[in-house]
Amino acid sequence: MTMTTMRFFAAARAAVGTDEVTIDATTLDDALRSVVAADPERWTALQERCSYLVDGVTTRDRSTVIAGVGFVDVMPPFAGG
Repeated sequence: MTMTTMRFFAAARAAVGTDEVTIDATTLDDALRSVVAADPERWTALQERCSYLVDGVTTRDRSTVIAGVGFVDVMPPFAGG
């Protein structure tokens, strides 16, 4: 089984409390639920506003299959963009 690295940026990094975690999950939703955040309330609220890059492809569909995916980048909204 291939593990997936989730990388967190900006506000997501602040909510989770780390730059990245390695997870074993089938879907994006499973992966997001498995993250143990430093600020769980902020992390839960932030997930709805984030975009996700699954091996470089943007999605907001939490049912996206990530089994076998190398990287998922968690991208919160950025100021000015």
